[in-house]
Amino acid sequence: MRLVIAQCSVDYAGRLSAHLPLATRLLMVKADGSLLVHSDGGSYKPLNWMSPPCTLSVSEPDEVQADAGITQLWTVTQKKTDDKLIVSIHEILHDSSHELGIDPGLQKDGVEAHLQKLLAEQIELLGEGHTLVRREYMTAIGPVDILARDQNGAAIAVELKRRGDIDGVEQLTRYLELMNRDPHLAPVTGIFAAQEIKPQARTLAEDRGIRCLVLDYDAMRGLDDAHMRLF
Repeated sequence: MRLVIAQCSVDYAGRLSAHLPLATRLLMVKADGSLLVHSDGGSYKPLNWMSPPCTLSVSEPDEVQADAGITQLWTVTQKKTDDKLIVSIHEILHDSSHELGIDPGLQKDGVEAHLQKLLAEQIELLGEGHTLVRREYMTAIGPVDILARDQNGAAIAVELKRRGDIDGVEQLTRYLELMNRDPHLAPVTGIFAAQEIKPQARTLAEDRGIRCLVLDYDAMRGLDDAHMRLF
């Protein structure tokens, strides 16, 4: 991972347009090719970013740009859409690279780990004719909770959470982007499964073609029979 703190402005051009005026920001270039632009605020969310597959090229400014104080131009191009993220760098204050290695992935807490085990045992909750391939299917960016196949044999990646929010959808999206590059798996669809799914997360998931599944933890453990309820 490369971390650059720089005085820069940022322009996004493509399906939408956006502009960040000149300011000091953190530019994060990850090994998967993605670039994220952060400010000193806003918690974890970047101000702008480009997701892989994409390419980064560095070029010299033209005369007009140089007169405006620009010393480098970073152009990040999305290979699938040709969208561009253009970073106009005026001054680099810090530049360092770090080898992080393969991340083992987020460790599940007790409930999430148990949900994974129960869903693997009750894989029919995904739908009639679904079969389990394996739990903790390893990818280059971490393990997918469950890899399954539907009644037609198509691959399905399942991400499990106790409470499903936007972060979980983004995590599953990254897994799907990577897995769909594997000709032995593709096409791979996603299921976002949780005890509770926030409306914003559901909207984002459905917009990306990811199916949402609400899990009844007590029923899966055999502690609550939905057929015996009066209401």
